[in-house]
Amino acid sequence: MRDGSYLDRQYPDKTILSCLSIMGGVIFSRLPSMVVHPLIPTEAAEAVSGTFSNERKTNMPGSNTGESNNIQQEDTWRLFRIMAEFVEGFETLSKLGPCVTVFGSARTRKSHPYYKMAVMLGRLAARNGYGVITGGGGGIMEAASKGATLEKGVSIGLNIQLPFEQLPNPYLKVLLSFRHFFCRKVMFLKYTSAVIIMPGGFGTMDEMFETLTLVQTQKVEALPLVLMGKSYWHGLLKWLDASMQEEEGYVSPHDLELIKVTDDPREAIEFVNAARGTKKVRANFA
Repeated sequence: MRDGSYLDRQYPDKTILSCLSIMGGVIFSRLPSMVVHPLIPTEAAEAVSGTFSNERKTNMPGSNTGESNNIQQEDTWRLFRIMAEFVEGFETLSKLGPCVTVFGSARTRKSHPYYKMAVMLGRLAARNGYGVITGGGGGIMEAASKGATLEKGVSIGLNIQLPFEQLPNPYLKVLLSFRHFFCRKVMFLKYTSAVIIMPGGFGTMDEMFETLTLVQTQKVEALPLVLMGKSYWHGLLKWLDASMQEEEGYVSPHDLELIKVTDDPREAIEFVNAARGTKKVRANFA
């Protein structure tokens, strides 16, 4: 391996750019042939390629087909797309101040009481100094974004590219677009001070149970977790308590105490305000 003088010269403070350059060189050195990409300095790639040149020759099976090489190259480029999504998310969201994340269905109509509840929730969050992070789409996401915007707060949308296009709602001040669900899900929780979950479908359930799991296993700090819409969540909470907890013992009684349930947006925000550290920018997963 070369002495890395290029990297030391370009990025002496070992910023994230230097890490990406190093990783980029390693990845490109493993391609069947050197590929020069405009985002990766050629000299940086070459600075780390020498170490792996012999390894590449010895590890490349003689029976490799063009198809397998194509798959390898596609996966290599996928690594850069994934890194780009993480870097953009970290760089953008870390500068926005304290935020709350609001989950809920994209299918909720504007005339529905849950939509109006989410608008008020967004307004109260903004009045109390929180940015509002949503998935950036319609329904509950649009309503919470609208509420924050009406109060001149910060509304952040983390949109996802889908086969059926999810269009960003018109109330967003900051918009990030993700190709990968797992990158997007990290960003929902990385810098948030609380999670508020309104009625929704499979995606909302996934987001709720992942948040619960992360708090339960202490992978994140004890984020305030609020379910809004008592009648909607009643059946699920009853099953969690009676079957999962009491009958089977798969969760502990205190695990269910992690959840606050309310129909009142004011009560939800007061619960968030009362929790420790919610007025500061958090860096979860530390």
